Order: sequence, then structure tokens, then C-alpha cells
Amino acid sequence: MNKLKCCVIIGILFVLATGVPAHFLYEWTGKNKIAGFFTPVNESVWEHMKLIFFPMLIYSLSVIPGLRSDVPCITSSLCSGILAGTFLIPALFYTYTALLGKDVFILDIGIFVLSTIAAFYLSLRLARSCRLRPYTLILCGCVCIVFVCFLLFSYNPPDSNIFEDPSISCFLFLTY
Repeated sequence: MNKLKCCVIIGILFVLATGVPAHFLYEWTGKNKIAGFFTPVNESVWEHMKLIFFPMLIYSLSVIPGLRSDVPCITSSLCSGILAGTFLIPALFYTYTALLGKDVFILDIGIFVLSTIAAFYLSLRLARSCRLRPYTLILCGCVCIVFVCFLLFSYNPPDSNIFEDPSISCFLFLTY
């Protein structure tokens, strides 16, 4: 299990180290369409969910082959962590903005860090318990569905608040 703990710590550092520059990659590449599928194309909450999803997915795909023999539940646990961390971002964001009535930049950064740590902590706990191993296929399918949704909605977002810049939607709400 020390190998697993080491992978979790490295995973947290990897997601944090790649998520931060990923926030700016779309702009840095001159709004390259391919970059936009995997990094935020605007300031919406949905697009910021990519900051955990794709780095954690890449990291997971790289460590699963090496851990599978020692940790038989690694795939289901990492898929659970990816989903939990990704969806923790909007849950925490909308909770604190509802309480405060505004968006606070430092809290947004804290949410990214907290969601990343929570995702890997959950993965670690689930890898040890193997409770979700029977659901590996379903969890992998859910990750694939979210992956496709990110690709589809990057440039064609549905009409919903999660796909809008929260500062704009907050401003519009306050003007009515």
C-alpha cells in the first residue's frame, strides 16, 4: 500500500501542477480548438471542471497498468475519484456563492485544491476497501460519458447556468 500512497501524493501534485497552467492553455495557444476540448474555453463552472477531470484521467491511465496487480480495485477507485473531484467543483462553488452572494477568486483556487485532494483521498479509500470493484464497468462508462460531454459542450454548450460565466450570470441576476 505504500506504493499506492506514493501514487496518490504524486497524483495530487500532478493534477495541481497541470491544472493551473491548463486554465490558461486555450488563450496561450491562440484559442486552438483542440486545446479547447481539454482546457477551459471560458470562465464557466463547467469549463473549470476540466481542470481536474483531464489531468486526473491522464494520470490515472498512466498508473493503472502498474498498480493493477497490487491494487485490484485501482480502476474503479480512480474512476470514482475522477467523477467525485470533477463534480465537487460545482457543488462547492454554488454552495459558497449562494452563501456569500458573490464569487471570490481565492475560494475558487481553494475549491480546485480541495477537490483534487478529495478526489485522490476517495480513490485511496476505495482502493483499499474494494467496495466499488463490481461497478468498475459502470464507473468507467460514466467517465467516458463525462469525457464526451466535455467534448460536445466545449463549443456548443446547452442553455444552463453551469455553462455561463458566473460573474455575468450573477450580474444579470442582480439587475432583475
